[in-house]
Amino acid sequence: MTSPTAKVDAFRALHVPGRPLLMPNPWDAGSARLLAALGFPALATTSSGFAATLGRLDGTVTRDEALAHAAAIVAAVDVPVSADLENGFAADPGAVADTVRGAVAAGLAGCSIEDFSGDPQSPIYDLGFAAERVAAAAVAAHRDTGLVLTARAENFLHGNPDLADTIARLQAYQEAGADVLYAPGLRDLDDIRRVIAAVDRPVNVLAFPGLAGVAGLAAAGVARISVGGAFSAATIGALNRAARELLDAGTFGFLELAAEGRVQAAAVFGPR
Repeated sequence: MTSPTAKVDAFRALHVPGRPLLMPNPWDAGSARLLAALGFPALATTSSGFAATLGRLDGTVTRDEALAHAAAIVAAVDVPVSADLENGFAADPGAVADTVRGAVAAGLAGCSIEDFSGDPQSPIYDLGFAAERVAAAAVAAHRDTGLVLTARAENFLHGNPDLADTIARLQAYQEAGADVLYAPGLRDLDDIRRVIAAVDRPVNVLAFPGLAGVAGLAAAGVARISVGGAFSAATIGALNRAARELLDAGTFGFLELAAEGRVQAAAVFGPR
């Protein structure tokens, strides 16, 4: 098995503007092993996908649950793993740092911290306080193995599509010590170019309907592309379609896809 330090170094080196790291988001050990076997060089957990395995919605997983889940994904594969740690499961910068120290202990190569507060009345932390949180996370991340810290500006996912404010936030998070910057929800290629031109760190983009494909994002200078909970949601959608076919049509067309899955499982889940 590759050492944690080597995984961190490998993960950091994969962030090259113009040659984006395609980083999918498994939701359990099996999906992680499948994605690694397909050739993806790094993986990231998905908060919504993991919550779905527990029969919950995104935002309802605890810090201990998320860290234990991340450790299980790390143990399942030999590629670097980054964790979606939501808002650090706390508002207080010191508590966010504790979460990041837990990520280091879990053997992760990276983690992300967002500026979404969870408060419907004030969903995004004040910029100064948000930067303090990133700074505390960066200090914790950069000890020992030097965990790759991604700072997320959540405006576009929470009703505030203000590009200027988003850029100001990403710049502040860069100054606070973030290694990678991420504003999920950006859909316009010109907006993405403006973000990349305004910062000096690799930029992650979330796959979104209507967004330019990998080639277009690469040309814009994107360094990493993730899918969030999309792969997990796609499996739920496939399960729902198969179940509706059985219930409503009484047919077994889904068995063709099931046969494909069995072949893939046999190829991936054998002795390691």
